[in-house]
Amino acid sequence: MNTEVLPGPTFTALILLSGADAPGVTQSLFEALSPFALTVLDMEQVVIRGRLILTVLIQLDPAHADGVEDDLLALGERLKLDVAIDFTDIVRDPRVSEQALQLVILAKELRPISVARVSAVISSHQGNVERFRRTASFPITAIEFDVSLPADQSAKDLQRDLADLALNEGIDLAIEAGGLMRRSKRIVMLDMDSTFIQQEVIDLLAEEAGVGAEVKKITESAMRGDLDFQQSLEARTSLLAGLAETALISTRRKITLTPGARTLVRTLHRLGHKVGIVSGGFTNVIAPLMEEMSVDFFRANTLEVQDGKLTGKIVGAIVDRAAKAKFLAEFAEKEGVPLSQTIAVGDGANDLDMLKTAGLGIAFNAKPAVKAEADSSINTPYLDGILYLMGIPRDEIDAADRSS
Repeated sequence: MNTEVLPGPTFTALILLSGADAPGVTQSLFEALSPFALTVLDMEQVVIRGRLILTVLIQLDPAHADGVEDDLLALGERLKLDVAIDFTDIVRDPRVSEQALQLVILAKELRPISVARVSAVISSHQGNVERFRRTASFPITAIEFDVSLPADQSAKDLQRDLADLALNEGIDLAIEAGGLMRRSKRIVMLDMDSTFIQQEVIDLLAEEAGVGAEVKKITESAMRGDLDFQQSLEARTSLLAGLAETALISTRRKITLTPGARTLVRTLHRLGHKVGIVSGGFTNVIAPLMEEMSVDFFRANTLEVQDGKLTGKIVGAIVDRAAKAKFLAEFAEKEGVPLSQTIAVGDGANDLDMLKTAGLGIAFNAKPAVKAEADSSINTPYLDGILYLMGIPRDEIDAADRSS
């Protein structure tokens, strides 16, 4: 062994064991270390397809280094494992502080080049990937990274550059502050049409009224941001004038939830979080669904009905782009949750103010202009992918479902 002992108080050894996993490996390793006067500083183990990678960082007396190495090499021969040991002196400057961040990557098929490019962006901000773990493998792959960033670097700038990369790479990712705050009480506020549900309610009503083509054209322009939302909504609802009130019931039956919506709400509630819906759609149609799903807060427009028919007008103030952000702030204040602990999810230009107001704004299968301005995006059809971005692993979700 060739060990250079440098001045400093922290002489350490990084131990790496790898090979075929078997019962008792961890026990054997620590029994081999027990005779020595040392301290365990860190440890981590992972098993992938029966292959073990076990790392331990210890602090020890430099005089014991040879003995530790001899015993560990003998252990490796006995267990038929590869053993590597790196001895060094590390002197940490107590004045240097770092930000702890969590980065999550989601992908249907995760390619090595995407991980390499994400790592390159982190390095360009002087950040470092400390460790990573898989949190989901079906129906999408989710990998969570622990990232350290120097205190003088901007987490917001890193977030922006990673969001740009995600757009170009066709992957989904989010980066947030790590630590206990990530698991504290949160609010998740979602858009309704084409986010929480798969349809646009106004389009369903237009089909009932026989004006589907006209309304759909206006809807698409509004979602792209080409038209002012309030004007476009008033233009569309005016085409519904004379439609029988019973059409609201038949429209309700055509609504289908986005895959993963029930899992998302159920899991968030189990963790003590709150769920809200703000919609440019209509309470006349979605209110029963909101009650069934036990949504904690929802706001939407209300269609005026007279003599059993729609008048083509909206009752009260319209829930537009600014109103969605306002309702998010009001809900957060009511629940005593700081905006930094809120998440907003939407797909259209009408959601942008809400996405920017939230601590984490997620564009869900959104238009390009919305993806470009959001903190993060999800391009898979599964709404419960939001849970992975929040650091909630699939096995915990499934275990909770099985025990209920």
